[in-house]
Amino acid sequence: MLELNSVSKRFAGSLAVDNVCFRASAGEVTGYLGPNGSGKSTTIKMIAGLIDTTSGEIVFNGRSIQDDLIAWKQRLGYVPEEPHLYEHLSGLEYLVMVAQLRDLATRSTEDHIDGLLRLLTLYDDRHVVVSAYSKGMRQKVLVAAVPRHSSICRFGIAGCRASPGVI
Repeated sequence: MLELNSVSKRFAGSLAVDNVCFRASAGEVTGYLGPNGSGKSTTIKMIAGLIDTTSGEIVFNGRSIQDDLIAWKQRLGYVPEEPHLYEHLSGLEYLVMVAQLRDLATRSTEDHIDGLLRLLTLYDDRHVVVSAYSKGMRQKVLVAAVPRHSSICRFGIAGCRASPGVI
């Protein structure tokens, strides 16, 4: 279970996130809605461990993510709204590189990547350089790069126009 307990964030004295509290249990889909500038992206960055909270605590399965931030980041799957990839690589090359960085076994990883590319309708474009992909295709590559053992994933992105029937 993921819990945010009175989480706030200030930037140079300006309050970006104010006392956010919510709980997301395993198997649930949790929506976090608000107008532009209300702190949604900042909250997600705090959950991802990309920025620190000013106050409050983020807890996963009863333990603060700050207790072992590296282990938390290894379990987390995060797909940002703007998918920044190495644009000179193909989709397949990017996923192989990510697998190698995570030191994953070669044969099972190749099969896994192949299956994900088919599932996400990227298989026919797997050798095309990422710079030629649409934003939605680049986001799909990032979805495919989420660790298999990920405990929490951010797939529902405001403004994201995922292809129908993909996820």
